[in-house]
Amino acid sequence: MRTFILYNMENNSKIIGKVSATEKNPSTIDYFYFWMDSNNDDLSPFDVIMVENPNNSVTYAIVEEINHVTDSSSHFTSYISSEFGSLANVDSEQAGNTNRLSFSYVKAKVVHNTKNTYTPVLHDRPVCLCTPKGIREALGLDDVKNPLTCGYMEMYGNKVKVDINDKFLIGPDGAHLNVSGISGLACKTSYTMFLLNALQQKYRKAWEESEDEDNKPQKITYLVFNVKGRDLLTLDIPNEKLDETQKKIYREELGLEPEPFKQVYYYYPHGKNASRNYTQSNADKDDMDRQFIEKNACRYFYNFESCRDKLQYLFANEPDPTGTIDSIISYLMDYGHPFGPSVTTWEEFFKALNSVTIPGSTTLQGTNIQLASWKKFARIMRKFQSEDLFVDKGHEITDRSDLASDLFDNMNPNDVKVIDIAQLDPFMQGFVFGDVIQQVVERMSAKDKNTPDKIVIFVDELNKYASTDVPKSSPILRHLLDVAERGRALGIILFSVEQFRSAIHERVKGNCANSAYGRTNFVEVTKPDYQFFGNIYKNMMTRLAPGDYIISNPALRSLVSIKFPYPTFKSNN
Repeated sequence: MRTFILYNMENNSKIIGKVSATEKNPSTIDYFYFWMDSNNDDLSPFDVIMVENPNNSVTYAIVEEINHVTDSSSHFTSYISSEFGSLANVDSEQAGNTNRLSFSYVKAKVVHNTKNTYTPVLHDRPVCLCTPKGIREALGLDDVKNPLTCGYMEMYGNKVKVDINDKFLIGPDGAHLNVSGISGLACKTSYTMFLLNALQQKYRKAWEESEDEDNKPQKITYLVFNVKGRDLLTLDIPNEKLDETQKKIYREELGLEPEPFKQVYYYYPHGKNASRNYTQSNADKDDMDRQFIEKNACRYFYNFESCRDKLQYLFANEPDPTGTIDSIISYLMDYGHPFGPSVTTWEEFFKALNSVTIPGSTTLQGTNIQLASWKKFARIMRKFQSEDLFVDKGHEITDRSDLASDLFDNMNPNDVKVIDIAQLDPFMQGFVFGDVIQQVVERMSAKDKNTPDKIVIFVDELNKYASTDVPKSSPILRHLLDVAERGRALGIILFSVEQFRSAIHERVKGNCANSAYGRTNFVEVTKPDYQFFGNIYKNMMTRLAPGDYIISNPALRSLVSIKFPYPTFKSNN
């Protein structure tokens, strides 16, 4: 005991209870129980505690459950002992006829032993709170290689920075991130952008400090899809609402600069409104004007020639059990009559399409595609005939007619490319997304001189493209499965966000080495995705505050509850 007391004094660790090993609940190599001092109210789930063993090793554990019991055999007994439910003198410690014995006890999960000896902790050993140093040792934070800040823990009044190994995030050891949580309360987009900002700061600094031209750090580029609102359309503008307290957290607690993203370029969908710079966008007019003046923005559109082989993405969520739509698109790509090389504009395309859907038409003699299939195809295509995005010319020479190619032709290390699709209808959003993903897979597979080492793709509302309800024939789903399974080797990293993790395709979320769980609802935590979470963790997920996350990373010894500060870039909400 003397040894323990000295250790405790030297580390300023507070004793909060003693290990309790019983016949029913013994100590094991994985779990142990301890009763708490009646005056202690510091403990919460995810807190780290420690026990010193007789061999002078220390066992660290994570609080999983906290219970309070009395010597009352039933609630009825408790009721009787309180003068049959009398509320007289309810504020007095002596209220009622019987003074019940009571105490609180904790179930703790073992995460580390300083000598890697996992003999069960012994009965009656004192249990202590951890110092920040002990917390870091328990979770292996001091041993994390290739550290990337992912947030901070608040424990016993201390802030402890949490790092993850970025080689498990962007490869080569692991890859991909999935973030889930209910809309508005989980701050999913904000947290994902926090991680992206931390990544850019780390690798941008590495590039600036590198003096060896032949051995430069990894070339990483970021593709960000803006699918709602306009917060992601001001990534390069400082957040004026960021107060000094928040800036201090960035600098002193996280080792980051409270600065917005650098090297940001915006791609806006073409529109017909001259007062909005000929865009379809939610962007603030003044912000957008500045971006165009500084040549940090452009408009993109699709002429017929540039998307002849991309029409499949308009039908990504259209059931096609017989493959007839695929057959028609293949026919178009092969310049089948009357869609030959002379058809170069949208007007010419729709004229040719009308000619094959006339009853009794002999235009398609010799093909195996039925008239009814062509009519279905034409009916869907006509919905897009008036789309502002489908034009044959832009308004200025700087307009891009091939978005996906331009992304690569003008790609530099640490660039952030924001592709705005928020104002487009869901079909057009899928079209643009599918086009970009296809190009990313093809270019990164070829590895030409213009390709970076890594491309990190941020996809919000992943459920639109990779949910369990998406048709198996969807070309977008096919690309996403390819990215999830082969992306690590190709250098394509997926940062995906959705409200309900349980709705996402198993092969996508199953290949994510990193997960972040924000606030969700009671129905969601009953799904199989959460079966290995303790009940108390599940309950916590239903009441996490905005900015609170439970994260999983292979470099960490346990699930960790973290916080992150306000965004460093301008918010338009």
